[in-house]
Amino acid sequence: MNHNRRLLLAAMGLLATGTRILASAAVPSLKHGTVQANGMSFHYLEAGEGPLALCLHGFPDSPWSYRYLLPALAGAGFRAVAPYMRGYAPTSIPADGRFDTTALASDPNALHEALGGDERAVLIAHDWGACAAWGALASEPKRWSRAAIGNVPPFGTVTFTYPQLKRSFYFWLFQLNAAEAIVAADDLAFIDGLWKDWSPGYDPSQDLPYVKEALRQPGHLTAAMGYYKSFFEPSRFGTADWAKEQASAFGRPVPQPVLYVHGTNDGCIGLDVVALDKVRTMTGSGSRIEVMDGVGHFFMVQKPEQTNQLFVKFLTGA
Repeated sequence: MNHNRRLLLAAMGLLATGTRILASAAVPSLKHGTVQANGMSFHYLEAGEGPLALCLHGFPDSPWSYRYLLPALAGAGFRAVAPYMRGYAPTSIPADGRFDTTALASDPNALHEALGGDERAVLIAHDWGACAAWGALASEPKRWSRAAIGNVPPFGTVTFTYPQLKRSFYFWLFQLNAAEAIVAADDLAFIDGLWKDWSPGYDPSQDLPYVKEALRQPGHLTAAMGYYKSFFEPSRFGTADWAKEQASAFGRPVPQPVLYVHGTNDGCIGLDVVALDKVRTMTGSGSRIEVMDGVGHFFMVQKPEQTNQLFVKFLTGA
């Protein structure tokens, strides 16, 4: 293998083994930091120096799902930062108790400012982090040069078909007063079930301890479920005012080039060809859609080598 090829692999956080490219088994140590933004104390994981690459997680998840991608982004010349999202310990719970999509979409731009980002910054997001990212990209586009977003398209693109309604049962379960006790029971076993359903065949034993630690402390499970209580609040869900609010929060076209990734085996939000076509009309020139065959919801940890290659190449404009 020539020298340039080795450098490219190193930048992507990858090692060549025979004819196969694998993510390094030894995950480099990540720095920890805290920053004040939007009236909250955000704790984060960090690797590298350079333009900001902000990585946003969803539910039920933690920044540790970016443990393979952070070093890869660092090797490509970015300062890669993955915060615990609002309400996920040790990030603080917002004093105003807001978990609506408008508040969520304001966090990435506040973090960009607090972390000293500039116009070269890139945004990486997944699940609820995707909702925040779509909103941030549209509301303050000069902050972000490119983005890579997974599994949740902009508002107005997902259709609640019968199969999707079955996948989304927990949306409405979480509206019940008993929901938190159900989710918390037996060491948050409900979350084990979601991971297994959403990424079939993947062993999440390395991920779940981080996730549960972010939710186990008093108030933080309530906070994480608050995203759903706000978005799917029964008296407002589906009304004209609600739709207008969501469209403004994360349903506007974005001018940046966006890599949108969705796994064919996603048990959370099913792959929808119509939705993918809509994504193409809502993203900037140079955007790309990547369908990952045989991969579920948590593709960053399920297929880290493939994810690293896709993201680094796109975000560097290579």
